[in-house]
Amino acid sequence: MMHMTFYLSRNVTLLFSSCQTDSWISYALTLLACFIFSIFYQYMEDRCLCFKLLSTSAASNTTNGTAVDATPLLNKKIFAGSSRWNVGRVAGAVQFGINSAIGYFFMLAIMSFNGGVFVAIVVGLAVGYLLFRSGDDEQVVVVDNPCACA
Repeated sequence: MMHMTFYLSRNVTLLFSSCQTDSWISYALTLLACFIFSIFYQYMEDRCLCFKLLSTSAASNTTNGTAVDATPLLNKKIFAGSSRWNVGRVAGAVQFGINSAIGYFFMLAIMSFNGGVFVAIVVGLAVGYLLFRSGDDEQVVVVDNPCACA
């Protein structure tokens, strides 16, 4: 039977029926994996924001009156006639899909209602934010998607 309230136990089924913990060692490894993936999620979010800034910025500097592209690989067009299909936009869409999938996996993991899993994910997200997204040189970026998982 699935728990419908938070509980503290070393016996937890996480995401798949084959991923069950039955000892303190397997439970600790599961919590460590949740913690590390949460930090990785914040790293990917940081890369996604930086990638978006690079691919959508003007990215052109003027040198002797000539426009020079600062990010030539991101602005390379995939289809010759379309200005919307460049490598940066496609790569950003792939990265958005990966980040969304990881976010939904976190949601499902927390819905196991295990207190340790909840704490490991929340603390991992906070540590990841501290490491990757809360610098002094942080730029204010308007995010166009208010969804919490993205």
